[in-house]
Amino acid sequence: MGLKTRNTQILDIPKIIDKEGRGNLSVIEEKCIPFNIGRVYYLYDVPSGATRGGHAHKEQSEVLIALSGSFDVVLEDGKNKDRVMLNQPSKGLLIPTMIWRELENFSSGAICLVIASDIFKEEDYIRDYRQFMLSVRR
Repeated sequence: MGLKTRNTQILDIPKIIDKEGRGNLSVIEEKCIPFNIGRVYYLYDVPSGATRGGHAHKEQSEVLIALSGSFDVVLEDGKNKDRVMLNQPSKGLLIPTMIWRELENFSSGAICLVIASDIFKEEDYIRDYRQFMLSVRR
C-alpha cells in the first residue's frame, strides 16, 4: 500500500549484510536520495510524549531515517493524511515541499536522521498549521 500524501514515498537505503555476522552497513549516496544534500542533522533524546516537526517547507525536501528505535511521522498535504512508523535504518521517508509533518511516539533511544535539500533558512518554514492549510488550498 502506497502513501496517499502528495509525492511522499518510502525509499530503500542500500543495506549490505555482512556474511560473517559482524553487523549490517547502509550507505547513503547521491543515487538513493532524489535531491542534492544541503544539510544533515539528527534528533535524539526526545522525551517520552514529546513531538517534533509541526511545520512544512516551501522549497526544501527531506528524507527521514530511523537510525535507532522508532517513531511515527504524521504527514498531511491539505487533502490526504498518512501515518508512517519508521523503525528500520534501511528505509527512508521522502517528504517533498509543502507537506506538513509531525513526529511523535519516539521510542527510548530513538535517533532520527534528517537529510535536507538545503541549509537552514527560517523563511522556508511554515510553522502555523492554518497558514499551511490556506497555502495548499489555493
